[in-house]
Amino acid sequence: MTQPIENELQKIQFYVTAPYPCSYLSNQLAQSLIATPQHLVDAYQYSGLIQQGFRRSGSFVYRPHCENCNACIPVRLPVNAFKPSRSQKRAFKAHSDLEVSIHAIGFEEAHFSLYKLYQASRHEADLEQETAEQYQNFLAKSNVDSVFVTFKEQGILKMVSVIDIVEDGISAVYTFYDTEDKQASYGTYSVMLLIAWCQRLGLPYLYLGYWIKESKKMNYKTHFKPFELFINNEWRSFNSEHDTIQLLNNIK
Repeated sequence: MTQPIENELQKIQFYVTAPYPCSYLSNQLAQSLIATPQHLVDAYQYSGLIQQGFRRSGSFVYRPHCENCNACIPVRLPVNAFKPSRSQKRAFKAHSDLEVSIHAIGFEEAHFSLYKLYQASRHEADLEQETAEQYQNFLAKSNVDSVFVTFKEQGILKMVSVIDIVEDGISAVYTFYDTEDKQASYGTYSVMLLIAWCQRLGLPYLYLGYWIKESKKMNYKTHFKPFELFINNEWRSFNSEHDTIQLLNNIK
């Protein structure tokens, strides 16, 4: 007798999008493989898909599927093997006084204001195009187990991390923070905190999305060692970016 879960799995289909401008590499077009229908990709389904290199953006679950490019490589951290560097330890200690709280996902004006400032500073975004609707579709909608983690200093919002809880770990969806604090290491602190959270929950992995060799904004993901990359449909362990690049150069 066919089980209900199996019936739902059989209903999920995948399609390739039309080409669109790549968000990471200039002058390139990208395509994605999308899991549909969206409402059937729940926490159970997503836990399996993220292990195969998929990610979530709002209600969309996708994986890069570019015909002539494989630059986007899924990365995750095996948290029990993680060995922090001195600078990572300093960042964690320096921000240990931040007030951390967990919230259900949803729209909050303070979060949206910080998000817009972050986009303008880090990604040169046009603030007029950063609408509340765009923000909600990107971060405040989810069909899986998602939460907002906020970080405050003396009551002032400094950072927000959007995360998903999956069967074998935590997935860092997106983090935005106060870029005016030039001496702060908010991003590093957020990853360190999520690693510790995984360890406390007994979950083996922290998923960090995609690493792109040519993108400086993605370099931080391989600073947490060891890390694993999903290459040729399997997760491989690495201890340095140099070893990773050597392997990629040998893959045809």
